[in-house]
Amino acid sequence: MSAERATANRFLLGLALMLVAFNLRPALSTVGPLLATIRDGTGLGAGGAAILTTLPVLCLGIACALAAPLIRRIGPDLAVLAGSTILVAGLALRGLGGLVPLFAGTALAAIGIGLDNVLLPALVKRYFAASGGLMTGLYTMTLCLGAAAGAGAAVPVEHALGGGWPSALAIWSLPALAAAFVWIPFARRTTSTAAPSAGRLLRDPLAWWVTGFMGLQSSLAYILFGWLPLLLQGRGLTPLDAGLYASLTTLVQAPGALLTAMLAARARDQRAWIVAIPGLTVVAFLVLAFGAESLRIPAAGALGFGIGGCFGLGLTLIVLRAADAASAAGLSAMAQGIGYTGACLGPLVFGLAHEATGGWGVPGALFVAIAVAAILIGQAAGRDRKVCAGEPPARNIAAQPLTSLQAAKPASGS
Repeated sequence: MSAERATANRFLLGLALMLVAFNLRPALSTVGPLLATIRDGTGLGAGGAAILTTLPVLCLGIACALAAPLIRRIGPDLAVLAGSTILVAGLALRGLGGLVPLFAGTALAAIGIGLDNVLLPALVKRYFAASGGLMTGLYTMTLCLGAAAGAGAAVPVEHALGGGWPSALAIWSLPALAAAFVWIPFARRTTSTAAPSAGRLLRDPLAWWVTGFMGLQSSLAYILFGWLPLLLQGRGLTPLDAGLYASLTTLVQAPGALLTAMLAARARDQRAWIVAIPGLTVVAFLVLAFGAESLRIPAAGALGFGIGGCFGLGLTLIVLRAADAASAAGLSAMAQGIGYTGACLGPLVFGLAHEATGGWGVPGALFVAIAVAAILIGQAAGRDRKVCAGEPPARNIAAQPLTSLQAAKPASGS
């Protein structure tokens, strides 16, 4: 295969990866703007709403534990298609209406998202090793754009379709289905006995620091996904306006993720970034939640940039701290599996604190405390060191579906 053909294949693979990434957040970001409507239509209480916003984060963690055996059985490329298919099924299920399909569909969609969450950093490490920071930033940016589209369009789509919240949630199965079809040419079945293992990583302190930072920043993000629109409605905004502010916050996550991932990857280590970006997130949240109305728009933009940057940092740490593609897959499974499982407590406790106090002061203090913990733990995760899963060379991870593509890559990119 010529170098031009290999470059074209790399571009198509990157494009397919971006389309998959775009669909990994609308299932989560569409619930918050519609939460008040869902509660009115179903009688769901504040405790049930807290569980609804917590359930997907918990399922993300559970799904990460399923990634390793799935990779071992069918290979990572086909596993991405499996995750996307599960996501489509979960999104469609929510369209049936009622609490049971809502909770079951949310859990199923989150499992599909969790599988693909683990796989994308490993695929970046394997196919785009020479430009890991750029590709991590691009797919993180695309992921944030999908989240923004879900948050901003949820209420307008509900009004346009006229079918209530079930149809407004189920409509997102269509772009997810399109992404699954685009990935089919890359979804080749492979077998491997060297799927990522967390055995050695569980004994590596650095892997735990990366996991801690990933979990804490995820907790901040899912608090905002689940509760920011309701918080803004508590400040007097209409559901539509609150959804638009949430969409602005989510939209600005895209440049935040891209720029932070690219620039942080070029730094000698990432400790300064881990202070600056979560610090910006805290200040912006406090201004948006409790500050003057005139500062609401710039605060929403700064909050989005900060929370997107935190996510970009988390994924960049996984790629940079891993010694090879096998280690990246193992570290991704550990950091996201354990991290998301712990992160589910954030939106749950945030919601319960609001229910118990009737205000947002105590939940706001919780948000700040989580961000401070992320900064402290991130200082250890940001050091320029490597973790290794102790696996054989990358060729044993799985048969490479784009072998000629990789052969055309310069040696520095392997």
